[in-house]
Amino acid sequence: MFSVLTSLKRTLRGGGLALAAAALVVTSGCQSMRAEEDTTIAVDAPPEAEAPPPVVDVADAPVIQNRAALLLPLTGPRARVGRSLANAANMALQDLGGGNIKLQTYDTAVNGPERAAERAVADGARIFLGPLLAENVRAISGYARSRNIPIISFSNDATIAGNGVYVMGFQPSQSIQRVVAFARGRGIERFAALVPNGTYGNRASDAFLSSVRGAGGRVTGIETYERQRSKLPASVRRLTDYEARTARAAQGGTVRADGTVAPVEERLAPVSFQSLLIADSGTIASEFLQSLQRYGAGADRVRYLGTELWNAEDRLRSARGLHGSWFASVPDAQFDKFAARYRQKFGGAPSRLSSMAYDAVLIANGQAEQWPVGGDFPARTLTDPDGFAGMDGIFRFGSNGVAQRGLEVQEVTGSGTKIVSPAPRVFQAPRVSMLVN
Repeated sequence: MFSVLTSLKRTLRGGGLALAAAALVVTSGCQSMRAEEDTTIAVDAPPEAEAPPPVVDVADAPVIQNRAALLLPLTGPRARVGRSLANAANMALQDLGGGNIKLQTYDTAVNGPERAAERAVADGARIFLGPLLAENVRAISGYARSRNIPIISFSNDATIAGNGVYVMGFQPSQSIQRVVAFARGRGIERFAALVPNGTYGNRASDAFLSSVRGAGGRVTGIETYERQRSKLPASVRRLTDYEARTARAAQGGTVRADGTVAPVEERLAPVSFQSLLIADSGTIASEFLQSLQRYGAGADRVRYLGTELWNAEDRLRSARGLHGSWFASVPDAQFDKFAARYRQKFGGAPSRLSSMAYDAVLIANGQAEQWPVGGDFPARTLTDPDGFAGMDGIFRFGSNGVAQRGLEVQEVTGSGTKIVSPAPRVFQAPRVSMLVN
């Protein structure tokens, strides 16, 4: 029997995609701002629609070749996400008919990730799937490296990658690079961006600048903001250079046919950008709409761009001002099928991140033919330039250990989203270190 990973690689070379089972998940996006209060919003792991049931590991397969450890927070504030990923991982084994590995789950929230890693090694694990959080990866990376145990993390923090750590998390830099290139191909030349304060915003800013320059465009402005409703308008006012435009318009009046002078607002020069990246959730993007319209950067004049945070955010369709916006993300076709199966099995919605746990199991299981029983995991196979086909489309680990993904571009409509540029089905270029922050 061919391993799943081998089958996927051969299928990729043939120009198609294959999965051991239909799979994918739903994202809930970021928390929303309440209308009655000035709330600060975080964009950490998305909340779950429903808490999944307790994780139950799949029973041992008839033939156990090697052991893999799933390191996730099963208790504490991240338990919902962690349990969802664990359930998805076990669904992968079930879809494989038990698979070629024994997968055991360890709680990184009880006694810390270090203790979880030590227990896993004592039980014979030779590869770590997870942890979820970057700080947990940092806590165990030295220990894992000293024992030749690769880590396939579900974090999106590219700074932890390398030296035996592989990062599967969705990269905002790749999403921004893809949508900017698409917009540039549609004739847009001048770009601006609104980015939140903090780590995500810093990465988004760097990616935006590099992407626009790489696409041959021009950046006319970048403004940062705090995620508080009362402070959002000021950032738009600065970005649109509203004060200077108003001052210039006030210097001379335009006389109408009836002899009256047009108000200053009607004499304002256009904003300096044709397209605006709002590097945040669709919920927060919608909070900017009124100010953007007021200061001359409404959707009738500017094309809005989003990031991967907009993916599967149902509330986008209700924000009329965001209709026509573009954003890049992983494909959703298999995602939706997996979500339906997950709901039927567990009665709740899975985390959008759980697709990574599913795919990580396929990767580990697929190395059976090259992984001697009790020996080191063949980590060299992880950087195969042909890559893999997973729930979220094609992906491969770059030379820096960060997952490079084939992304599609979607457009927001009143009925949801539509694909305006499909994701690639194969990697055409040699494996390189793509844009990451």
